[in-house]
Amino acid sequence: MILGVLFALISAFCWGTASVLIKIGLRNKTPIIANLVRLLFSSLVYVVIFTIGGNFQEIVSMPLRYHIVAFISAQFGFVIGDYFYFSALKSLGVSRTVPITSTYPLWTLVWAYIFLGREITLRITIGALMIVLGIIIVRQAEVEEHVDPRGLLYAFLTPISWSMAIILMDWLSNRVSSLTLAGLRIIYAALGLTIASVKIIPEIKKVTIKEIAVISTAGVLGLVVAQYTFVSSVAMLGSQIATPITAINPIISTLLAILFLKEPPNWKIWISLGLVVSGIWLLTA
Repeated sequence: MILGVLFALISAFCWGTASVLIKIGLRNKTPIIANLVRLLFSSLVYVVIFTIGGNFQEIVSMPLRYHIVAFISAQFGFVIGDYFYFSALKSLGVSRTVPITSTYPLWTLVWAYIFLGREITLRITIGALMIVLGIIIVRQAEVEEHVDPRGLLYAFLTPISWSMAIILMDWLSNRVSSLTLAGLRIIYAALGLTIASVKIIPEIKKVTIKEIAVISTAGVLGLVVAQYTFVSSVAMLGSQIATPITAINPIISTLLAILFLKEPPNWKIWISLGLVVSGIWLLTA
């Protein structure tokens, strides 16, 4: 139990740090190119790890349906969801995007209720209402600051896509080892995005060494370290417990954005963060 919680906290810290690095790497690049560089580099890291650890034997022996579920989960999480996330980051910034996208634990519980028959208690209802209120406050702050509405749409679509990926991953987590599942999803995501964006692959040549270093570092933190610890945490605790623990992610990324990106959040952003984090905590308290 303690190890599962620790892994979830490590995931949150890595994701929070990666969010800031991604924002830096996106300054002169499209979300698709940044995501493609990140996924390709992280996939290469996993291929090396799998070669050393012998994980390819497990991958070859997996039933076809496991591969299909892993592929679909990867597309929802790292291709579709992260495209929305990167687009929102570029439009809104870290401190305004993360409070909205951090509602993915709420959506995860919704899908778990619909597809897995999980019970929705009064505490979960109160937590959900707090999260919704936090989103409303963020939305009001963005309207007052004349933020691009497309950025808000991307931010709202992100957690829905992520949560679908998590539910599918949860189903696989007790059937496939954590390291293999984490790496396989990244490799399938890189494959899917490469196929979908084959026409713009030549643009990778325009990415500078510095941009590759920043985006690749974000990839290692968010897709290698965080994904392995998160998958391990889900396997130990279940998605309904592991996912909400990562709610400290918005606090980490917002503080880092304020410190290093000089993003000036107003008081409504802070209230929103408090409501979102408190609401998610209630969901599994």
